[in-house]
Amino acid sequence: MSDGDPGTAAPATDDVVRLGKNLKPHWVWAIALGSAIGWGAFILPSDWMRDGGGPLAAMLGLAIGGVLMIVIGVSYGYLARVFPVSGGAFAYTLVGFGRTHAFICAWFMTLGYTSIVALNASALALLGKHTVPQIIELGHLYTVAGWDVYLGEIAVATLALVLFAVVNARGASLSGRTQFIFCLVMILAVVALVVGVLASPTGSFSNVTPLTDGTVNPLVGITVIVAIAPWAYIGFDNIPQAAEEFDFPAHKAFRLIFWSLIVAAALYCAMILATASAAPWQELMGEDRVWATADAITSSLGGVGLALLVIAALMGIVTGLNGFYVAGSRVLLALGRAQMIPRVFQRVHPRFGTPHYGILFVMLVSFIAPWFGRTALSWIVDMASIGFTFAFLYTSACAYRMLRWSGQGDRAGIEGSASTWRKLAAAAGVVIAIAFILLLLVPGSPAQLSVPSFLAMGAWIVIGAVFFAARRSHNKTLTDEQVDQAVLGTRRPEFLVR
Repeated sequence: MSDGDPGTAAPATDDVVRLGKNLKPHWVWAIALGSAIGWGAFILPSDWMRDGGGPLAAMLGLAIGGVLMIVIGVSYGYLARVFPVSGGAFAYTLVGFGRTHAFICAWFMTLGYTSIVALNASALALLGKHTVPQIIELGHLYTVAGWDVYLGEIAVATLALVLFAVVNARGASLSGRTQFIFCLVMILAVVALVVGVLASPTGSFSNVTPLTDGTVNPLVGITVIVAIAPWAYIGFDNIPQAAEEFDFPAHKAFRLIFWSLIVAAALYCAMILATASAAPWQELMGEDRVWATADAITSSLGGVGLALLVIAALMGIVTGLNGFYVAGSRVLLALGRAQMIPRVFQRVHPRFGTPHYGILFVMLVSFIAPWFGRTALSWIVDMASIGFTFAFLYTSACAYRMLRWSGQGDRAGIEGSASTWRKLAAAAGVVIAIAFILLLLVPGSPAQLSVPSFLAMGAWIVIGAVFFAARRSHNKTLTDEQVDQAVLGTRRPEFLVR
């Protein structure tokens, strides 16, 4: 049964332009890896060691979080193979649970992707505060939640947003190739840092001991770090977002998700190891340091080490900017195709073949963020983590509905749908996503969101409800079959037709 009235004249949906197949496998892998590894890997190792109670808890927590994301990635990889279209979790939620749930999922995803674009732009200004403060701290304007806002940092963030909007608008090939090069530079810089620190006279594995400080229960410490996994590893889902543009078979999606998460986990742990090995790690916790990792690396490797760290951090930031421009614009493209937002978002640039209106929207919304200061922006990003965990939940649940046990045989027209291991992974993904939601929302949880984050979430839900109500009468003019055709390019499987 359709959400819309079949007897009502509906707007045409046959003018949908599909994106060109321009993305090579290593570019797609780099989009995922670069999105997962942002500024946090290079700025926050000391924070993670403090919150987890030591380097061991921090590394174990991030490694376990990576494994949990791989489990969820099984469902993403399978559904990207069955539905190789733009939209990712939005498209899968549409198939599995209908338009209302799909809108809820996409509403939070759009905020999440856009806020991470903005956060990476502001992180570039934060990096500049440590390297060229004379430029960044020009023109003090005001203070928001304890954060001093300068005209210089706003200018740097804005310039970065414009630059990567142009890169994305000029073609997926340019964006993908750029991303791959930047990721290689980042990996080489991290390897050089770890090797350099361990080979230096002051660097040693002995600095990493004791593995815990005894003040934090190890289980609690590891749980606190595991809870940041949705934030730390979000980016692997950019692979399904780009599935429509693969120039290779879509069944390779899971392999790319797997290796992007493995390398991301290795890079996170490598930076914690480098920070803890450069100097006795407990000394880094003893003072109110602005950038403890930089202090540790500089004490071990001097100016060369600091330069390598800055290069690695810069690559992490710009790959995050680039990757989430890709993801955010593709979700908006799919929403435009479904006509849940104005249809202008489904338009594709006639020359470059990119969803340029979605890219422009992400850029314009992100322009607002630097004016509110980084503290306020971090509240929004923390809240957006809930949106991503709901996307994980919807995707895993949809995969579970579609998959069958091996002995039952494949569903008609859906190759590989009879797979016990995938169905078990999808079920585990549902459990993992619910656990993350509870960690973030339940009072007293070690990873509970802050009050400002809860308020930001409430405001975003209200805005979404108003927007959905305003579009409801228009959405009723479309049948489910028309929306499926626009988003998926075909009808959903018969057994999922409501």
